[in-house]
Amino acid sequence: MIGDKDVDGVGWVYTVSSRALLEDVFTSVSLKRRLERDPDADVMRHPYVVGRCAVAGPADIDAAVEAAATAAPAWAATPLARRLDFGRRFRERLIAHWDEMLDLLVAEAHPRTVAGWELSCLLQVLSEENLAWYGHQLSTEFVHGQRRLTVRRLPDGVVVVNPPQNAPAPSAALALLSVIAGNTVVVRAPRSIALSTMHLVRELVAPVLQDLNAPPGTVNVICGKPVEVMDRWLAHPLVDDVFYFGGTEEGMRVQRACVERGKKPVLELAGNDGLVVWRDADLALAAEAITESFVGSGQICMVPNYVVAHPAIADELMALVCREAARIRPGFPQDEGVLLAPVRRSERFFALLADAVEQGATIVCGGRRIEVDGTPSDSGVFLEPTVVRVDGLAGARQLDVVRHETFFPLLPVIVPAAGDSDEDLLDLVLTFVNENEYGLRNSLWSRSDEVIGAFVDRVHNGGLLKVNDSHIGFLPYLPTHGGTGLTSGALGEANYPVLSTTHVQGVSVSTGISPRQAAFGH
Repeated sequence: MIGDKDVDGVGWVYTVSSRALLEDVFTSVSLKRRLERDPDADVMRHPYVVGRCAVAGPADIDAAVEAAATAAPAWAATPLARRLDFGRRFRERLIAHWDEMLDLLVAEAHPRTVAGWELSCLLQVLSEENLAWYGHQLSTEFVHGQRRLTVRRLPDGVVVVNPPQNAPAPSAALALLSVIAGNTVVVRAPRSIALSTMHLVRELVAPVLQDLNAPPGTVNVICGKPVEVMDRWLAHPLVDDVFYFGGTEEGMRVQRACVERGKKPVLELAGNDGLVVWRDADLALAAEAITESFVGSGQICMVPNYVVAHPAIADELMALVCREAARIRPGFPQDEGVLLAPVRRSERFFALLADAVEQGATIVCGGRRIEVDGTPSDSGVFLEPTVVRVDGLAGARQLDVVRHETFFPLLPVIVPAAGDSDEDLLDLVLTFVNENEYGLRNSLWSRSDEVIGAFVDRVHNGGLLKVNDSHIGFLPYLPTHGGTGLTSGALGEANYPVLSTTHVQGVSVSTGISPRQAAFGH
């Protein structure tokens, strides 16, 4: 959809129901291959085929940027109240089409429960509390004697968005906050999983913008090859900001290319979140939060990736975590309560697990492939939630399962050596958390005001800290994404797209003031 018009593109990509991958892999693969050879084949009506999206060629990629650039001045001039109303109306439309969006995400292999959690992020970031806060951030006025002073944020211009393959539609929807800020947007729907992103923009976003008489091209969506699209975006003189979700290595390349070309990189990369459990924690609730690590089979950047457990409660905690993990089951994505998703390229999981064991870690539970019904199987497409124990803080980050995000249901629990005083141990643990190369979210479980205060005051790693709370839950006012270190690059911090795709400007309007007196009078 370019300039509010459907464009044919240069080919098609097809979405085949994720259920087919669990029931009949051969049919699933053969359907895609046949349709790619013959788009009008009768198999287009096969019940496994959910839909198709047009693929953009080079001319389409450039046309989408140019449509956004043409729309940019008029949309930026749109009153802030109307832009905030866009967010409000989109939220209402999302609620009205909730089941429709859930069905599409399920077809793309998101377990229904996980898909609901993903979409709940959008309900929170577009809540009335947040919209009011965005309005305050985007324009605040002060009266200073005979002057009216304004501090405001202006849109950067054209923002291009490259969402991740694991959650493209909910991630792409975060770019709507850039639209509220006055930017125009081009979204790339990933070729391998394009339908939900295309549908969200074309069927939910576009009608709201049309109702508000937004200029054509305010939001555009294309589906194209990732390298081709990104290279053309980086080279295009009309692109101002590149909003990139993906791996850290590629994200750093995008960052360098943006800086070289005078563009702003807004990066959402790997997580590797830490969760600390102190000796006085509510262990049952802490275990619930820890097992959020296995949501979506760990293929989500903002789940806990390692735990540091006080040695006095480590054994009891791990027993509780394994008991909770046993309740986390695989299944067909449309079934309620399913939290595990199929895992491709699981050989890397077993390599990481073997490496951890070789370096002294102990498997506490899990570690096997399983079928859709939970039965252990060498050919299963699911992985058991897996907990490994790592003894000692010193050297723990030498293990890949601790140092880097694994993107698997594989959770290391680090148990510091006993013997240090709690005061000394807390110093060591907080230093360990701060030394993480990544920085998305960090959590603490403790009843001690002193421990909580030290955690909040001294942990500078990460864009969000949670204390005695769900690690992955969303809250008003607080950021949902963004962080420090390798999570968001050199400009990294908590990412409010309303802020990260805008720039500050101060304005003074005065009446009857002598410039000479104003400058030199005091």
